[in-house]
Amino acid sequence: MENDTQGDTGLKDFRFTGTAREWFGIWIVNLLLSIVTLGIYSAWAKVRRKRYFYQNTWVVDRNFDYHATGKQILIGRIIVVVGFILYSFLSAIPALALLLAGVLVFAIPWLITRSLAFNARMSSWSNVRFDFAGRTWSAFLVFIMYPLLSALTLFTTYPFVTQAKQEFITENHRLGTAEFSMESGVKPFYVALLKAILWVAAAISAIVLLGAAGVIVVSELDSNLATPSPDLAVPSAWREVLEVLTVYGFFFLIIFPAFTVYSVMVRNAVLNAAELDGKHRFRSDIRAREVIWIVMSNVVAIVCTLGLMIPWAQIRMARYLADHTYAVPKGSVDEFVGTQQAANSAVGDAFTDLEGVDLGVAF
Repeated sequence: MENDTQGDTGLKDFRFTGTAREWFGIWIVNLLLSIVTLGIYSAWAKVRRKRYFYQNTWVVDRNFDYHATGKQILIGRIIVVVGFILYSFLSAIPALALLLAGVLVFAIPWLITRSLAFNARMSSWSNVRFDFAGRTWSAFLVFIMYPLLSALTLFTTYPFVTQAKQEFITENHRLGTAEFSMESGVKPFYVALLKAILWVAAAISAIVLLGAAGVIVVSELDSNLATPSPDLAVPSAWREVLEVLTVYGFFFLIIFPAFTVYSVMVRNAVLNAAELDGKHRFRSDIRAREVIWIVMSNVVAIVCTLGLMIPWAQIRMARYLADHTYAVPKGSVDEFVGTQQAANSAVGDAFTDLEGVDLGVAF
């Protein structure tokens, strides 16, 4: 790793140093204890998982860390579960159903902002805490109103929704007092949607052509038989198997690749347009075909080992994402970190006592 120098604009690779063997030991204990405690320990398991992956992710010779406790995660989950139960019971009363539906519409953006704030404040890099300053009203527009308006256009404006969501998430994050920004037009998001649609069209066309060819072959075989053989009939059990395979094939050959193409291109567009403190930039060059290959082969490995290869698959994906993500610092990183640590020290300790809601909203 290069030393930090004034005006340095070289790429600094993210690195992931975790290993499948090490993570397997943590993962299996998390799994067994979560089963024994009927899911209660899963709150602590989540903390151990996030802390392991954070602490093993490095950039500019500094790693990330996660500071939440299992108690905080559990309290957040209890709040959400109790709220859901109350909503289910009270919504059965006709007079309250409409009112509660309206409350829920505004509760969802509030929960999203709480989740983003909690995850940010429980995370740090080089002992500098992150923060999130997003407001509920802005989240309501981005996560509720914009998707509804996009539906009225048959989702032809969905790239605008994606851009708005990413801007809301990115530009409301802080590292210490340094603000993140994202300067990107909507074009990359439309290109991502277009490529996803093209994949769907190409995949469906290929399947239709193969199906038509199969029908022609079967028709030719039938025409050459003087008396159709009952042995050629497909048993009902096999038909059910074929139906299941068709559903899975539709997902893995059409839906999943299209979703991956869109997600990968959005990630690259967001990180390539993001800045920290108006000068430190980022780069991402992950490729959809590589992600698809990793996920598909991970699924095969997990199925063949009855789930025991899950830790290996998780480590593999984390390492790939880190290897294709870069920071482009401008100026001395040591000076930047020192400034943020000094500014952050007054409020940093308060974050450790924050009880919050964690919905797993990703940044």
